[in-house]
Amino acid sequence: MHQGIVLQNDHMRCVISADLGGSIICLEMDGRSVLRGVDIQKIKSAREAGSFPLVPFSNRIGHATLQWMGTDHPLIRNNADEPHAIHGVGWQRPWNVLEQGEYFTLLSFEHRADGGWPFDFDASQAIQLKGNELHQTLSITNQDSKPTPVGLGWHPYFIKRENTQITFQAKARWEMGEDKLPTHSIVSEGLNQVCSDLKIDHCFEGWVGEAKITDEDFNITLKSNLSRLVVYTHPGINSIAVEPVSHVNNALNMKPTNGSVHNDYGITVLQPGESISAYMSLTIEKGSS
Repeated sequence: MHQGIVLQNDHMRCVISADLGGSIICLEMDGRSVLRGVDIQKIKSAREAGSFPLVPFSNRIGHATLQWMGTDHPLIRNNADEPHAIHGVGWQRPWNVLEQGEYFTLLSFEHRADGGWPFDFDASQAIQLKGNELHQTLSITNQDSKPTPVGLGWHPYFIKRENTQITFQAKARWEMGEDKLPTHSIVSEGLNQVCSDLKIDHCFEGWVGEAKITDEDFNITLKSNLSRLVVYTHPGINSIAVEPVSHVNNALNMKPTNGSVHNDYGITVLQPGESISAYMSLTIEKGSS
């Protein structure tokens, strides 16, 4: 039986499962779902949750092989029959509760090198309700003896209602091959589109750090200090994933340009003991219904 952490104020309620990847099981305002939700006693995986953290990388590492410092590191294929490694390891591991209050919780995760990820790291995430806002921070520290690549992000799924619209600005969009890996980028100004017939699974670059998801129930403003945004939905599902991330899909295995080491695509290389952090916030206001 999963034990949920409940954060609640006069209007908002957030249920978190430390056991299932430190994921947000549901987020509600005045009893209506903001993120897709599921009964915490029925959920089997963070993949069914409303949102989960992405650490130490987002999206896919092609063919579950990490190419780093001249060495190939085979990784566990961690998403059913898919041939790639996906979304890091944090979403599939239990987190520890360091602090819990009425409106705030602090979780931690210690990873030691294994088949999921070949380097040691520690991660933490703080989740807080403040009025009509949800605030999250995610941090990672390299606990390995050598420099290691890292990335961070979140994977929230917003409820897709009849008139849900997504709006954000960007500069480019990565096109995807049949293998779900990026092939090349094209100029893109972002999106300003109703989601009902939208079919998309792309990473946008040059994102300005703000996206709006609006419909008859809610006007939601997502903000983050991360520089990329992955958007995924299609007409057959009732949610839209709007994911702030630090790097391009499969960035670790893409050839660097201009003589750099991966940083063209957003990967950060941490020296032993170094850390980075990211934040995401959701401001939720009632819609016009």
